[in-house]
Amino acid sequence: PTIYYDQRSYSYHSSSLFSTITTMAGVPIAFSEVLNLQQLGVPEGSIKHGLTTMESDKWIVSVEPDKVSLVDLQNGAQVTRRPIKAEAAVMNPQQNILALRSGKMIQMFNLDSKSKLKSHDMEAPIVFWKWTGPSNLALVTASSVYHWSIEGTSAPVKMFDRHPTIGANTQIINYQVSPDTHWCLLGGISAGAGGGVNGNMQLYSVEKKVSQPLQGHAGAFCKIKLSGREDPAQVLVFHEKKADNPTHQLFVMEVGRDPSKGTPHRLPPTQIPVPAEAANDFPVSLVVDAKDDIAFLLSKMGFVYMFDIHSGKTMFRTRITQETVFVTCAQASTGAVFGITVRTGKVLRIMLNGQNLVPYIVNTLRDNQLAIKVAGRLGLPGAEHLYTAEFDRLIGAGQVKEAAVLVASSGTALRTPHTIARFQQIPAEPGAPQPVFQYFSTLLESGKLNEQESIELAKPVLQQGRPQLMEKWLKDDKLHCSEALGDLIMPSDTAMALSVYLRSECHGKAIQCFVQRGEYDKIVPYSTSVGYSMDYSSMLSQLLFNNPQGALDLAKGLVNAEGGPLIDIQATAEAFLSSNRVQETTAFLLEALKDNKQEHAYLQTKLLEINLIGGAPQVADAIMQNGVLTHYDRAHVGKLCERAGMWQRAAEHYTDINDIKRVFKNSHQMNPEFVVEYFGKLNREQSLALLKDMMSRGPSNMQVCVEVAKKYHDELGSSDLVQVFESQKAFEGLYYYLGAVVNFSEDPVVHFKYIQ
Repeated sequence: PTIYYDQRSYSYHSSSLFSTITTMAGVPIAFSEVLNLQQLGVPEGSIKHGLTTMESDKWIVSVEPDKVSLVDLQNGAQVTRRPIKAEAAVMNPQQNILALRSGKMIQMFNLDSKSKLKSHDMEAPIVFWKWTGPSNLALVTASSVYHWSIEGTSAPVKMFDRHPTIGANTQIINYQVSPDTHWCLLGGISAGAGGGVNGNMQLYSVEKKVSQPLQGHAGAFCKIKLSGREDPAQVLVFHEKKADNPTHQLFVMEVGRDPSKGTPHRLPPTQIPVPAEAANDFPVSLVVDAKDDIAFLLSKMGFVYMFDIHSGKTMFRTRITQETVFVTCAQASTGAVFGITVRTGKVLRIMLNGQNLVPYIVNTLRDNQLAIKVAGRLGLPGAEHLYTAEFDRLIGAGQVKEAAVLVASSGTALRTPHTIARFQQIPAEPGAPQPVFQYFSTLLESGKLNEQESIELAKPVLQQGRPQLMEKWLKDDKLHCSEALGDLIMPSDTAMALSVYLRSECHGKAIQCFVQRGEYDKIVPYSTSVGYSMDYSSMLSQLLFNNPQGALDLAKGLVNAEGGPLIDIQATAEAFLSSNRVQETTAFLLEALKDNKQEHAYLQTKLLEINLIGGAPQVADAIMQNGVLTHYDRAHVGKLCERAGMWQRAAEHYTDINDIKRVFKNSHQMNPEFVVEYFGKLNREQSLALLKDMMSRGPSNMQVCVEVAKKYHDELGSSDLVQVFESQKAFEGLYYYLGAVVNFSEDPVVHFKYIQ
């Protein structure tokens, strides 16, 4: 046998579980024995069809006379033996749900919750069963096929009756359901003439409720992506061997395609090269490597055939064992196929050896076309020289479209700047598109352009003024975004260029786009999110001269950056001021100082100062009215308010009585209500002194002085108030004051003076 082995594939390897492994170079499959059930204690009599099952790469289940053995393949091949008497057991391919069968009774158990999910007593014995997916268990009786869902409490549902060609005398060995669940394939074997073994299958359409008998031993459904088609093809891959014909053939045909989308895909049957010594051999299973679109056919005599599903061709054949592999399953993550040999319990692993496949096809099969297609589809090495020769031939023959298709299917082998240049050099035919456009169009149909292709396509498209095409390709993720592509687009469309820079993580260029588009408020959030650092001070300096508002937006973002300001607040404010941008400086400082921190006392003072001195006292007044800033130099700001004629604001900032008296020389320009309320902030001595000073300035203040005396009569005392009025010979004011309080006062001075 041809043997190749990769020890990285399983986590539960140990020398006691594996046979000696050798390597034979140059063959396209990898083969090894990864486990031995007998060495794990499973008796020989239990290792056979119906008693041992392997539905996935998670569990192997063996039914023994008085127990059921569970081999956990995801946990070091640990064996759990449960004292369960059953005729058969099968584990769900994804969940730890075990189905058990005894006679006509079937049950499902959840091993994790240790609970029984459901049970059912069938009308007829089950001759074959298999999980068709994580939620459905297929049950085959002598006459019919049933599906039993793990959901709810429903009973098994009859899907169809067995066809006469696969009647009760046929041993069922296989059952498959298509990915869309609309097709079923039942397969079995029966004794043939001359000691041969016949194979029959029944293909059933769930929607049409009709069956088609097939003569063959094994088949499977899968989905493949066909070149030149948008929708995937759901195909049935099956072996055909008619009872009266020694020829074995492989069929690949699409089932279930919507007629409105086109004719279903179907390959002409290809002959399977059965060796002369295996004339009486027959397949026992067909398993699909869905990752690579490859099918493995295993026979009773231990042969394995490897087919390319896209062409139906046999790519390799070898004998891996002298024993029959009676159960198989696929491993989706690697494309590997697992099988167990009858009685001996060897767990075999077979998979594609990609590095050797193309050289083998070229050197052994000598099928260059197959090598080219397989290498391109799977991205495998070994066909580079073939691609080059075929490309030169097609270009030389003027077959531009065919050459483009070849490049598209070559993986990366031909997708080079040299190839682009070859198409660019071909003159266009009258009335036909440029060959290079045909080339790019073909590449776009099959996938995404690489960096150089994207750039070379963008050049003529932008020159022709067709940016909408670029937008569509970018939206569909058909172009490789790079700095060079962004630079190419930038002069004509900054929004599109920005999209390219963002996708290609060209942070500096993306920020330049934000600047050019005037989206300064987006710069800091973007830089922070991608961890990009830059010289913001330099950018601010440049913006100040040509876009002060942009500089302000950027500065606001920088000062509010997550984790703390990214610029020096004072230096930035001074930069705005040096450009005589009082309004922008104010807006920036209001944003920067909104948290009202003690450490920003100087800057708070500066903010008010530049507006009081710079001709915008109303702005300073609004800031002070808001009351958000409280740490500035109040005495200094008070003097600036006084200088600006803002008498009330100045008075609010003074505490020294001399400063207060000076400001209140202008009390006639103040709001009377403010004046009255202001006295409530002063102590008794200050109030009497200020009241006396205000009266000394003439009768213009007399009315408000009377109001102050009336409101603060109790606090200041009637005797002192009378003395202040009399000292300033303000007898009229005294009369009004006494008249207002006499009816409520018990002070004899008030009554005496009022009578006087």
